[in-house]
Amino acid sequence: MNIFLYELKAYRKSSLIWTGALVGLVILFMSMFPSISQEIDEFKKLLEGFPEGVRKALGIQVDSIGSLNGYYSYIFLYITLCGSVQAMNLGISITSKEIREKTADFLLTKPITRAKVLFFKLVAAITTLLCTNIVYLIASLMVANIVNLKEFSLKVFLLISLTLLFTQLIMFAIGTILAVVFSKVKSVISLSLGVVFTFFLIGMVAATEEAGRYFTPFKYFDYTYIMHHEKYEWTYMILGIFLIVISLIASFIIYNKKDIHSA
Repeated sequence: MNIFLYELKAYRKSSLIWTGALVGLVILFMSMFPSISQEIDEFKKLLEGFPEGVRKALGIQVDSIGSLNGYYSYIFLYITLCGSVQAMNLGISITSKEIREKTADFLLTKPITRAKVLFFKLVAAITTLLCTNIVYLIASLMVANIVNLKEFSLKVFLLISLTLLFTQLIMFAIGTILAVVFSKVKSVISLSLGVVFTFFLIGMVAATEEAGRYFTPFKYFDYTYIMHHEKYEWTYMILGIFLIVISLIASFIIYNKKDIHSA
């Protein structure tokens, strides 16, 4: 339990920064909605001037962008991008930081198993992500109610917002196994940005090919599908859960067997 509290404290500053960034982004983007909705016809004509492939890659749905949920689904891609960097950063940090800070020998000689060490670290990181999402969800709902003058589907809004947590958990699990396999990470943020932006670019390409969606968590949730059906696509939900479970199980197995040195 001491490890859990220590890790929570260690993540406190960075989690506040990332949470502030996510809230700041949703406030910035949503504050533009009233102006865009007033000039929606001209805005749609502007978007229609983009090639269809570009619109798909950027997640732009011309027909629905005039509604709050339609506009929110468009800007949410970039909010998810920011949140994914946070999650990947957490995943890579939880084990690699002991190597970088040369505290691995000290930690692993304590009367506690490696499995428990990793378990408490994972729980602390996931708790951090949950807190971030709770604050973000509250802030986004408040902003949505302020900027929107018409009725909108709260269920769809919540379904879209919750995909942030699901995507973060997938990225976090991938980051965890990367850190366990490649323990000597010199720069966590550089690796985090590299991996996340690679998935993001794959997602832009996958926007034009259905099969490509399987290769990037950014495309596991189709916002257009969510708005029309008010539910997730279970194929991709199951795939995402599978990735999380397999990545975390593999992380435990590798971490328990791997020789870990602090230098």
